[in-house]
Amino acid sequence: MIKSTTRLALAASAFGFVSVSTASAADLVLGVPNWPAASATANVLKVVIEENFGLDVELQNGTNPIIFEAMDQGSMHLHPEVWMPNQQNLHDRYVKDNKTVVMNTNPVQAEQGMCVPSYVVEQYDIRSIEDLTDPEKMAIFDKDGNGTPEIWIGAPGWASTIIERIRAKSYGYDQVLDLQEYDGTVAWGALGAAVEAGEPWLGFCYDPHFIFVAYDLTFLEEPAHDPDTWNIVQPTDDPAWLEVSEASTAWKGATLHLHYAANIRENFPEVAAMLDAYKMPSEALSEMGYALTLQDMDPAVFARQWVDENEDVVLSWLTQ
Repeated sequence: MIKSTTRLALAASAFGFVSVSTASAADLVLGVPNWPAASATANVLKVVIEENFGLDVELQNGTNPIIFEAMDQGSMHLHPEVWMPNQQNLHDRYVKDNKTVVMNTNPVQAEQGMCVPSYVVEQYDIRSIEDLTDPEKMAIFDKDGNGTPEIWIGAPGWASTIIERIRAKSYGYDQVLDLQEYDGTVAWGALGAAVEAGEPWLGFCYDPHFIFVAYDLTFLEEPAHDPDTWNIVQPTDDPAWLEVSEASTAWKGATLHLHYAANIRENFPEVAAMLDAYKMPSEALSEMGYALTLQDMDPAVFARQWVDENEDVVLSWLTQ
């Protein structure tokens, strides 16, 4: 019986995908953003590229702006999970204007907004974004007892965190709640502790994410997205960005796209063809985050296992 990884390599060879020359070290450097699903995806792509194209691949941690700038300059070659429209400014600069980065057009559909554990909906009748402006309802989220309830709006440096601060101002719940920013792993740890104890929790959520595998969560109801109600100005563009910005309806449905350096098309066209065909099932991203975070799996070990167990998915990338 041929092992899964061997079969994938043979399939790539059959379609002319394997490089015939011996590759030098660090042919490709893949960016690794600081959230679990992106780390898992980068490791999966490292395994697939090394085993099917004879290249040496390195992984390098980086924020969204750093990875995009590095792809533009040629020192990095891939971002595994770009959230749109969150990173629209980076996409426009490097994909549309500079044309040094390419976007994969097989996105994963995503959802984002404020959420609570579902038992909070039933026990405290907190269902709508409008409830966040009700001081009496929000009192249950005053964890430190200082008289001001807390809400987690995201991690520092996330594009979504800036927008969530704008949304809080636009809806008016910034007048009721303490808008807190801190690392996502801390927030998800607090969420897990709250669920285990049956206590209230309120914060920014996005799906696909492992928290929707681990816990029963509910997004708060909002008016449907209306582009006329959204005007997002970045802090780097205007010191008065918060005052002049507006976002008083729900997020537009988000999409997740792999982006890669355009020079791959010239240097490694077979790899570029695979990256163009790449499509990750949305449920896989949540499961990846669950494995790395709650099961504490090493990303490289997880990637090896995932490739072995998802041969059909990988073959679809290699044989399009």
